[in-house]
Amino acid sequence: MKYQVLKDKTLALFFTAGVSLKLWHEIGMIDREVAIYNELSKYFRHIYFFTYGVEDFKFKNYLANNITVVPKGYIANNLLYSFMLPIIHYKIFKKVDILKTNQMLGSWSAVLARLIYRKKLVVRAGYMWSIHLDKEDARGWQKMLAKNMERLAYKLADAGITSSQRNFDYIEQNYHSRNLTLIPNYVETNVFQPLNTVKKRGSICFIGRLTKQKNLFTLLEALRGLPYTISLIGSGEQEKQLREFAIKNNITANFLGNIPNRELPKILNEHELFILPSLWEGMPKTLLEAMACGLPVLGTNIDGTREVIIHGKNGILSDTDSKSIREAIISIMEDKALRQTLAKNARKTIEEEFSLSKLIEKELELYVQLVT
Repeated sequence: MKYQVLKDKTLALFFTAGVSLKLWHEIGMIDREVAIYNELSKYFRHIYFFTYGVEDFKFKNYLANNITVVPKGYIANNLLYSFMLPIIHYKIFKKVDILKTNQMLGSWSAVLARLIYRKKLVVRAGYMWSIHLDKEDARGWQKMLAKNMERLAYKLADAGITSSQRNFDYIEQNYHSRNLTLIPNYVETNVFQPLNTVKKRGSICFIGRLTKQKNLFTLLEALRGLPYTISLIGSGEQEKQLREFAIKNNITANFLGNIPNRELPKILNEHELFILPSLWEGMPKTLLEAMACGLPVLGTNIDGTREVIIHGKNGILSDTDSKSIREAIISIMEDKALRQTLAKNARKTIEEEFSLSKLIEKELELYVQLVT
């Protein structure tokens, strides 16, 4: 067995700063996020989760037996804890073989552990912190902090994992990282799959955070006057304003809140179209999951999304303005044959390129390289 060398190795995962298993559970994504580690646990002797929860061990039932949760405990300040973490848990780090970040935010904990204990460091980032802050029009010092943290992390990393080609190119150009691997976000294709479910006629679905990034006011504007209903799954700071906008403009919009990831396949299968109208993305997981369920998908022509959608084949791309989105919605919703073709090809794309079973092999091969 080519991964046998990992059987006596231990992996430590550093959660994104401030993020806990409890938070993942509350927003409905715990099943999705831990899936890859439950699979990896079959090859490693042990895996440790360093989280920012107080009592995250309560969610142990979601994890394989050889995954141990190391919660923050009762240290109130997350920033302080992030710097103390490598010292507080020194007994664990002495026996860990590989350190891995979940995102760049908070990666300094893993970098410190790398410097102190001389363990192998894998810097994984699903999105680029510096790019995200730039899109959010963050303050100059915040963007400078992110760039410097990324530069330091990639300089000290023994390997890097990024989820999109856009981010891969950005890292290579700016940080000249060694041993960088592109591993897209995964889908559990045995969970997210087409179901024999009756579609709600004229139904559209969106899943994601209700924030500026997702461009949802533009989406609602595009739907104004059209005979379609939209279900919005997720939460965020724009929810109240979006509800008010929908009511004011007579748009039938159902705000369903956060829904556990395992319940999404049934809901997705009830809809005729999935839309992701974002202004920017890394590698959108909800888009992949909708495609895995055999839904026709509409996404905006931006980095990340266009790495997944091949226009006219497995989905449709539009510009980010309401007129372009509106025209794309109409073209899909009024053409049943097109929806069927897009749906079939969407599922095929996920099976061939984004299934967990295939992508986990890439990650395992990376770990084998590090320990041999």
